[in-house]
Amino acid sequence: MTTLVLTRQSLHGVAELVLAGPQYRQSGTIRLRAVPGGFATTKHPDVAVNGDLLLTSGRPLGKLTGVTYAELAAAAGIVAGAPEGLYSEGSGVTADDRVHVDPQAAMVIARALGDGDAALRRLAPGMTPVLWPEHFDIGVTLDEVNYGVSPGDRHIPEPYAYVGPGQPRTGQFWNISFGAARPLTQLPHTEAIYEFFDEGRRRAHGEEP
Repeated sequence: MTTLVLTRQSLHGVAELVLAGPQYRQSGTIRLRAVPGGFATTKHPDVAVNGDLLLTSGRPLGKLTGVTYAELAAAAGIVAGAPEGLYSEGSGVTADDRVHVDPQAAMVIARALGDGDAALRRLAPGMTPVLWPEHFDIGVTLDEVNYGVSPGDRHIPEPYAYVGPGQPRTGQFWNISFGAARPLTQLPHTEAIYEFFDEGRRRAHGEEP
């Protein structure tokens, strides 16, 4: 398992067990958000990740690496655990597993989520991109088409942007089972991600780019 993949799995676990689960039990929502350096809750409790640090109410509590998810949550005054009964997939980690986060890999993931958030806000002004704990990707749904950025998964092991229409499309642009995807190595900044989303939007609605 590469450093990026191991870090991604651990951050996914933190998002799911330390942020989304406690937030769901206290505030009734699993929606998370991208923030500079990482991601955060949208409701109470106020918990965030910045690089390889856990924060509550903007105050650093300590490094993520080397402790269990349960210990991380306890340091924040909450109990670790995924949202129950909402989805079947997830990070695959348990509260007693240990967190392994490489600072450089964490910043690669944070940049992907941040650039994705900015591109999505440009694509869909007025909509708020959501970082979902199930797949650990940030996205919006606009006119029955999903747009988002993933830090990597079983489909593509590196950060990528995607366009997923509700109905399958054909053609060279549509290169993956759920629609179209491009690694962020091909889309190195917010403008390029936005242009990919915009082309996907037009193609999904039958418009020539």
